[in-house]
Amino acid sequence: MSLLAVPGPVAAAEPVFSPEGIAACAARVREHAQVVSDPTGRRLGLVMGTRPAEHSVGTLPPLYPEWLGGRTFCEAHGVRFPYVAGEMANGIATTRMVVAMARAEMLGFFGAGGLAFDAVERAVDELAAQLDGVANWGVNLIHSPNEPELEYRVAALLTRHRVPCVSASAYLGLTPAVVLCSASGLARAADGRIVRATRLFAKVSRPEVAEKFLSPAPAELLRALVDRGELTQREADLAAEVPVAEDVTVEADSGGHTDNRPLSALLPRMLMLRDEVVRRFGYARPVRVGAAGGLGTPGAVAAAFALGAEYVVTGSVNQVAVEAGISDDAKAMLSEADVADVAMAPAADMFEMGVRLQVLRRGTMFASRAGQLYDAYRDHPSLEALPPAVRTKLEQGVLHASIDDVWAETRRFWAARDPAEITRAERDPKHRMALVFRWYLGNSSRWAISGDSARRTDYQIWCGPAMGAFNRWTAGGFLAAPANRTAVQIALNLLEGAAVHTRAHQLRTYGVAVPAAAFAFTPRRLA
Repeated sequence: MSLLAVPGPVAAAEPVFSPEGIAACAARVREHAQVVSDPTGRRLGLVMGTRPAEHSVGTLPPLYPEWLGGRTFCEAHGVRFPYVAGEMANGIATTRMVVAMARAEMLGFFGAGGLAFDAVERAVDELAAQLDGVANWGVNLIHSPNEPELEYRVAALLTRHRVPCVSASAYLGLTPAVVLCSASGLARAADGRIVRATRLFAKVSRPEVAEKFLSPAPAELLRALVDRGELTQREADLAAEVPVAEDVTVEADSGGHTDNRPLSALLPRMLMLRDEVVRRFGYARPVRVGAAGGLGTPGAVAAAFALGAEYVVTGSVNQVAVEAGISDDAKAMLSEADVADVAMAPAADMFEMGVRLQVLRRGTMFASRAGQLYDAYRDHPSLEALPPAVRTKLEQGVLHASIDDVWAETRRFWAARDPAEITRAERDPKHRMALVFRWYLGNSSRWAISGDSARRTDYQIWCGPAMGAFNRWTAGGFLAAPANRTAVQIALNLLEGAAVHTRAHQLRTYGVAVPAAAFAFTPRRLA
């Protein structure tokens, strides 16, 4: 075309003012949307595209799911989307899921919590081989107050293999293991920046715990690691200049370990705390805050981003994914849950401390049976002190085995895993009782994973209200079919739907009469 042959202006598309037309336009998030008034000036409608429109009163640029969160998060972790598949324990978040998320330009964490050291080591080897040269994947490091040596061995394994990301969960404070992951491999680049070999995420639900991760590592912990030869003095010195974690995940009402706090109250509080700690220590780069818990629908994801989350982490809903390491029977039970079909129950890993976690209630008696065990532990000093009626009730109604048989099996387990536990149990009758009762809590999640139908009513399935919301949102649509529920399709639909919700809300703030239908995103197959 000659430079002189410039085409004349092309007329804009016809404006739409009907509720149906506005809803349809709101879903076209990747296009410019012009807000226009009718000739009377009394109604607002939409024109899609960049061509000039009459009576235009404002323009919204294209909106992409990639842009919903913080750009520094995506840049720091080499991902396209500000989305993380969280670390459902006992390997429910499988290596297959982590690989799928990494290849879809998102981030996933392997669920190492509750697994033996050898199983974690095999998973790390597999992930390192499949994702060689890729930095957007990670492994969970769970706080293990009953097995501190195992916790530390896992941390050392992760740093030795230079696992790019580690998500620290269930911590009540800092331990040598989590500080080792944070500080190992710290170095100063030529431009003066401090670079990390391992990027630590901290999943927290309490401000006092969050502050520990937002602050530099305590000098005494660093000094002890240097004295043991686990850190160099240079690494310890650099650790004093950066937070323990530069990604802090605020965990609200989630499955598993949770304080059941509402995200709308917890996240703003944590953001204010982050800003305060960053000012206090004068960090050279931003500390990112993400959101987890209750994120099972596009509206919930959009709300988390609107509250200021730089990334989102999903958990419960990923258990119904094709890649999830849990039985089809358990997935079917999860798929029938509604938002109220959850309960709190004693946690196996922190049983003696009275810590509870959130589990599925519908279709399983685990929560009430585990509660009976904790009541017996709290009220009696030893197994021998249990009243005959209580002992019979626990053996017949909960354990489905004699206490003596359970202790024999428990003894064999700890003889292979940590013989010191047996020595302690023989010296402390209360600890022996805890180990016997933890046999049930530990096996109940494994029965759900393996699909042991004889113990179906004992399945321990970690689950938050997000699962029920997800089920209602996906009912009758593309994601209702189990074969379509891949972790990536779940993620893409939540993000796409969140973008649609965000656009609808933007239009509403411009004064457009946005119908309710504009907030209803229907799941579909997404590339």
